Amino acid sequence: MAGRAVVLLSGGLDSATAAAWAKAAGFEVAALSVDYRQRHRLELEAAHLVARQLEIADHRIVAVDLHAIGGSALTDDVPVPRDREAIGADIPVTYVPARNTVFLALLTGFAEVIGATDLVIGVNAQDYSGYPDCRPAFLRAFEAVARLGTRAGAEGARFSVHAPLLHLSKAGIVRLGSSLGVDFAATLSCYDPPAALVHCGRCDACRLRRAGFAEAGVPDPSSYES
Repeated sequence: MAGRAVVLLSGGLDSATAAAWAKAAGFEVAALSVDYRQRHRLELEAAHLVARQLEIADHRIVAVDLHAIGGSALTDDVPVPRDREAIGADIPVTYVPARNTVFLALLTGFAEVIGATDLVIGVNAQDYSGYPDCRPAFLRAFEAVARLGTRAGAEGARFSVHAPLLHLSKAGIVRLGSSLGVDFAATLSCYDPPAALVHCGRCDACRLRRAGFAEAGVPDPSSYES
């Protein structure tokens, strides 16, 4: 692979690994992070650290106020679930309405401006069991949206959405990221972090992260509150 790619970089374990994958695949990588007034805005500090570690020179942060819409524990005054047993059995309250649709639209706009047609996003199997906007069918459908709804597409460009983590477990993502040299200590996955680069240890994201390191047999460098 070659050429330019734009990566959606949240600052979490998954997006950092996806960005490292894009670099290893030979892309010239630019990164986009979104400040959507999320509860866990501290992840943006982690995104900055990850971009610096991966030597991504073009890293942009776009502000979109999804708090004004609400409807999620990540954007509204709704408690973040903790200590859930059946993760992935339903669509959780941490689902943000149409978030990946909005994010991929922003990523497409960024790509069009810099002349890229490859979009990279760190969705994976454990998420698409609960989040509808992480499913393979959604990603393929968005490729058609990008082609039909942009000047670049009208002029013949074909956008590709790469989801290199799609069929990996969290342990598989940890192993991949480790093999690519990702500094996981610089990432933040928590839905309700008590401090910068500190995980609550009890939300769904923290529990999946912890279990992923344990199953992968990779030392977990994360800081947990509990």
